[in-house]
Amino acid sequence: MSFSGLFEALAVDRGVAEVIAEAKAGLAASDLTCAPASRPGLIATLATRTERPLLVVTSTFREAEQLAATLVSLLDDDQVVYYPAWETLPHERLSPRSDTVGRRLKVLRRIAGRDEAPAPRIVVAPVRSMLQPQVAGLAELRPVRLRAGTEYEMGQLAADLVAAAYQRVDLVERRGEFAMRGGIVDIFPPTEDHPVRLDFFGDEIDTITYFQVADQRSTDRTLTEVEAPPCRELLITDKVRSRAANLVADHPELAELLEKIAAGQAVEGMEALIPALVDRLELLVDVLPDNALVLVNDPELVRTRADDLVRTSQEFLQAGWAAAASGGKAPIDLGASAYQLLGDVRAHALGRGQGWWSLSSFAATPDTGEVEVDASLAGVRSRNLDLHDTSAWHGDVNGFVDQIKLDISDGWRVLLSVEGAGPASRLAELLGDNDIAARIDDELRDLDKTPVVRIFRSGLRNGWRAPGIGLVVHTAADITGAGNERTARKMPTRRRNQIVPLELKPGDALVHEQHGVGRYVEMVTRTVAGATREYLVLEYAPSKRGQPGDRLYVPMDQLDEVSRYVGGEAPSLDKMGGADWRQRKSRARKAVREIAAELIKLYAARQATKGHAFGPDTPWQRELEDAFSYTETPDQLATINDVKADMEQVVPMDRLVSGDVGYGKTEIAVRAAFKAVQDGKQVAVLVPTTLLVQQHTNTFTERYAGFPVTVAALSRFQSNKEVAATLDGLASGRVDVAIGTHRLISDKVKFADLGLVIIDEEQRFGVEHKEALKKMRVNVDVLSMSATPIPRTLEMAITGIREMSTIATPPEERHPVLTFAGPYDQGQVAAAIRRELAREGQVFFVHNRVQDIEKVAAQLRETVPEATIVTAHGQMSERNLEKVMFDFWERNIDVLVCTTIVEAGIDVSTANTLIVDRADRMGLSQLHQLRGRVGRSRERGYAYFLYPPEKPLTETAHDRLAALASNADLGAGMAIAMKDLEIRGAGNMLGDEQSGHIADVGFDLYIRMVGEAVGEYRGETSADDESEMRIELPVDAHLPTDYVESERLRLEMYRRLAEVRSDDDVDGVRAELVDRYGTPPAPTEALLQVARFRIACRRAGLTEVMTQGNFIRFGPVNGRLLASGERVDLAESRQLRLQRLHPGTLLKDATNVALVPRPMTQTIPIAPVDGLPLLEWATWVVEAVFAPTEARP
Repeated sequence: MSFSGLFEALAVDRGVAEVIAEAKAGLAASDLTCAPASRPGLIATLATRTERPLLVVTSTFREAEQLAATLVSLLDDDQVVYYPAWETLPHERLSPRSDTVGRRLKVLRRIAGRDEAPAPRIVVAPVRSMLQPQVAGLAELRPVRLRAGTEYEMGQLAADLVAAAYQRVDLVERRGEFAMRGGIVDIFPPTEDHPVRLDFFGDEIDTITYFQVADQRSTDRTLTEVEAPPCRELLITDKVRSRAANLVADHPELAELLEKIAAGQAVEGMEALIPALVDRLELLVDVLPDNALVLVNDPELVRTRADDLVRTSQEFLQAGWAAAASGGKAPIDLGASAYQLLGDVRAHALGRGQGWWSLSSFAATPDTGEVEVDASLAGVRSRNLDLHDTSAWHGDVNGFVDQIKLDISDGWRVLLSVEGAGPASRLAELLGDNDIAARIDDELRDLDKTPVVRIFRSGLRNGWRAPGIGLVVHTAADITGAGNERTARKMPTRRRNQIVPLELKPGDALVHEQHGVGRYVEMVTRTVAGATREYLVLEYAPSKRGQPGDRLYVPMDQLDEVSRYVGGEAPSLDKMGGADWRQRKSRARKAVREIAAELIKLYAARQATKGHAFGPDTPWQRELEDAFSYTETPDQLATINDVKADMEQVVPMDRLVSGDVGYGKTEIAVRAAFKAVQDGKQVAVLVPTTLLVQQHTNTFTERYAGFPVTVAALSRFQSNKEVAATLDGLASGRVDVAIGTHRLISDKVKFADLGLVIIDEEQRFGVEHKEALKKMRVNVDVLSMSATPIPRTLEMAITGIREMSTIATPPEERHPVLTFAGPYDQGQVAAAIRRELAREGQVFFVHNRVQDIEKVAAQLRETVPEATIVTAHGQMSERNLEKVMFDFWERNIDVLVCTTIVEAGIDVSTANTLIVDRADRMGLSQLHQLRGRVGRSRERGYAYFLYPPEKPLTETAHDRLAALASNADLGAGMAIAMKDLEIRGAGNMLGDEQSGHIADVGFDLYIRMVGEAVGEYRGETSADDESEMRIELPVDAHLPTDYVESERLRLEMYRRLAEVRSDDDVDGVRAELVDRYGTPPAPTEALLQVARFRIACRRAGLTEVMTQGNFIRFGPVNGRLLASGERVDLAESRQLRLQRLHPGTLLKDATNVALVPRPMTQTIPIAPVDGLPLLEWATWVVEAVFAPTEARP
């Protein structure tokens, strides 16, 4: 894709030609004034015409990302790079993310010519990157290069990865981790989208493939080589270790940090000590060639931003390290890594012979030839370029078309930039309908003066004109007026962890289905009669008073009977085989059956209802989906497909989409609503707050721009006249999508043809709203969305009564919110606010008492005078509240001091610090919803849950804060909802008794019981009566520790094997073992055979096969329960066959077992057969004698 024709045309412009000549001549400083929209084109022209490397500096990282994306679309990936800044301050005790470090090092290597990729022509960087000193010589750090077919000694590879700051783990889930298992090495390089798996043959790398974090399985994509760059900018070399060791004596207060570094251990936040541990620091301009040209985009904004950064950096340095430095012999000097002054960096760059130019939106003086008066740019010429912004049409398509006709008739060359193929064809069609010749071009190599509008694809966000050369570039965003501020995303690199290893600590409470609540002791390996097996040891209450607890050894093939206990805080242990457990279990099962019957009635009525079956996707639907400017996450795509499939059924949809805040639920609603409108149906979108109505209306309108879809809002912020027009439009069918608060479900609202109801933030609606909804939703499709579903909804979804989709893939580059819970401290609050302001962000300060909210805001204004601080609460007038919220959304307010009114789904991506005052008074899902307001962009989010230092915490408040602190990872919404379900039960679903039943049997088993009861009512076979299965044969079947080293990963594989129910499942587990751990050794192959034998026994209805002296005992003989639910006895013909094939067989009617003589070896000395031959013999007996007729081979 080449746009050389555009750059050639621009270079002909007189002003631009002079600028190119000055750049080639090496002019040190210049100030260019031109329209912001024209700058990408101008920068690309300068890069291609001057052959000088350019460093383009922006005030914010968002601007840098957008500009880099636009330039990449005009030039090429190879020619433009983005140099990210750390997301942490230089002196913060937090390390920058490994992917940020990886990208920075890649750029530095390319600039220095140390990389296989060519040196870039343009480096785009936020001012933060340019001001921050970095360790000198980072470009010299060598990545670990791995190529298929070459040799790399595995011990050396481990040492090299550790030296490059990779962390060794047993299961690779995050960037910067690696794992070694036999001849397999998994690595997650920070610059890759997916981790890679290396399969070694001896010391030779045999294959390199990508694998999924979700299921740890390899994909089909193979690589010939992979690069693993360092994950930190401070690598622990011998020199760094000795310096750290020397500093320990002088700075005992930093001893913990320094001792770990001296021991060669990478520590979180060690980058704060860089000045004390390395010889030399350098700036980004030091890495660039001497002929580089620095272009400062909007110098006024850059200067302001630089001042703020320097001030905040100094504040943090003094506040954070003042206490740390006290007590040492001399304060540790870390000033060298603080942000440098912009003037100093400029002087340094000019001193090296580099150019320092600026791109301004307005001239410094009215006379463009005058010398600028700004002291920092004294003597700099200011040049005004004849490049101007185009008009924005805000949806006025006719005005836009008229302007194009006028431009063509005046002899202008007209270009139209769009983002995707769908909008390109639609605009070509639109222009053709208005008798304007248009064509879609992949490249712009030559701009002739033919009267044809040339449509091309690029990332240009706004249009511009160059009157001097008769050229105008329009963009699709100019027509709609909705500038797309988002940058394109790659596929997400973190997938849902479907593999959740059962991590057990001694003392954890577990529930065994037959014996009740016990305590986990350990995992042991025992060898009995030559067979080695692993067992889980559980401790139960002693059967005799004063004796030690009874111990139960659970073989690994019975792991499916064990689940983690979630319920009461410290459950009392049951006695093994005690009546108490059986009573509690049967009581819970009885209650569960009652609810299941109720729920099934409720939903059977729904299943019997005939709704509207929507048609398949239209071309417009695909066009709308193509125009989505992010790459969908896999979970999102799966959910969208599920929703569409449900809509195309006659049975009305009832689906719950649970996805953490900011995981892309709204886009699913946009697509579902559009599908409904395509079939001529109306859509009601129900949201809990008026501000959300505003946000969703904007989102839907923006996404539907250019399509004949009418979107209307219904909330208290609309005037009576607007409300009347909307109601009339709904009744007549003119309004397609109505977005509103609970007013939408009032009796006054009449729909002409309602087809879909979308409920956002479902947990906010009460029972009376749900009842009103039930009336209107008998035969309409319902799509509910929530981040923390209320327990009743969650329970119904988990037990399979409602359909449920979980979006659990975090969007690309989001990371967990750092959560602090502690006593309130004014200094800490001020530092937190200032840190957020330093990275162009905003702060939510939640104070849930309207009486003294103004007083709190006044205190904050005194503490942080430079911040714009405004209050918001529900008792304000509607107009005032709307204005405050809108100003915050528009980024005119720095700190919003508010009540929990912000809890419900307000999407402000720049607000990344949340401070909650009196967090001890709030509920768990409420606190999680609040925390979900921050960390929604790529910046790290901070959440401070504070309580008064002088007041003691209640136990419940402590539990809530502890739950939040421990569930800080991305996608914690479901975990928190589960925790909430434990703490308060599922409400009116079961009534008061429910929490009692959950506490009795534990949450996991309780949910399983509900699921089984529901399945039973639906006519599915119940696992309820599935008895405990005991297979004890002298077979050496286990996972050797040298094959799967980690205990938690062995547990996970044992659990998977215990849950298999078909031979295909066993084949799947074996394939996974080969993929993840290599070829299974003999004991593991035997383990897989035992799993197949268990399946054969289950099919035949056998529950025990074990050795008894010289016999093998099979039972039960009669009354066996088959998988079909039928009970069978051993037919007389089968008994005769058993006697004939195995003389000496004893059929014991009293105990209902068959004792079959154990086979003996044919060789001398004669001995009983064991191991795999015995297992094969036992399998043959089961299939020849006990298997049901249709199942026999």
